[in-house]
Amino acid sequence: MSDSTMTAIAIHGGKGDAAALHPVQVPRPVPRAHELLVRVRAAGVNRPDLLQRQGNYPPPPGAPDTLGLEIAGEVVQGSGRWKAGDKVCALLGGGGYAQYAVVDARHALPLPDGADFIQAAALPETVFTVFANVFEHGQLKAGERLLVHGATSGIGVMAIQMAKAAGAQVIATARGAQKAARARALGADVAVDTSAGSFVDAARAAGGVDVSLDMVGASVFADTLQVLNPRGRIVYIAAQGGGTLEVPVFELMRRQAVLTGSTLRPRAADEKARLAERIERTVWPWIASGQVTAQVDRTFPLEQAAAAHAYLEAGQHVGKVMLTVD
Repeated sequence: MSDSTMTAIAIHGGKGDAAALHPVQVPRPVPRAHELLVRVRAAGVNRPDLLQRQGNYPPPPGAPDTLGLEIAGEVVQGSGRWKAGDKVCALLGGGGYAQYAVVDARHALPLPDGADFIQAAALPETVFTVFANVFEHGQLKAGERLLVHGATSGIGVMAIQMAKAAGAQVIATARGAQKAARARALGADVAVDTSAGSFVDAARAAGGVDVSLDMVGASVFADTLQVLNPRGRIVYIAAQGGGTLEVPVFELMRRQAVLTGSTLRPRAADEKARLAERIERTVWPWIASGQVTAQVDRTFPLEQAAAAHAYLEAGQHVGKVMLTVD
């Protein structure tokens, strides 16, 4: 490998199953004036990566075709407040499954105190997603109650911790007694094993919910609406259990409920920069105090990205699946 090339992960044939991922040699990216060049040391594996690999989530205009939405590493070429040698983690539009990545300087954050590269790389995608959806779209406040569907996913474990740090209560749902126990260990006030029954009675007994962070969708919508308190908010970030809802409009009106949702990747660069500023002010102190920690389930070398995707798809993880980069 020369100084002008690097190892990255490509998708054989443009799309396919996990086995389609393989390492290739590609040109090293060249940053523009407002960008950093970062030597990647770790990268997160996220469900949007799986969708892109399958051909169902194309990168936004201008983003690399390479997978990877979050990284941590050392700045090689600086910009803005960053200089060569700084250790950063960052949110990307793509390109993280590689030895080097370019990053909008405004979308980088310092490694939190005490965090290594793997822990830091596990933060951006989940923290940005939870902050934007739970605290901005969902308007969760101290004293309110958050329902987290899919509570042991990377997003779920972060949502539990951030909600608790903000002074909210948490009801978590997960499939399996072991995963429900893990959600309780992370701080959930109530955790329900949905393979053994509905969460409705437990949520009602707890006093209902004010905000629901939902990655499941249609299959839990009716039950979620049942336990939603007046002026409650249901926030969608995925729909693994069906993407088309049958909405009882009069019930929605009676509860003064709000249905909303968003994606992170297509947001404008300025909007991501605004989020980064708010997150550094609000969430980074929670990490420094130990109220919020990166939950890493398993790591794989970059060259084993195919195995990492297969492991994530199997659904047995609790927290994040990560790639390490030599």
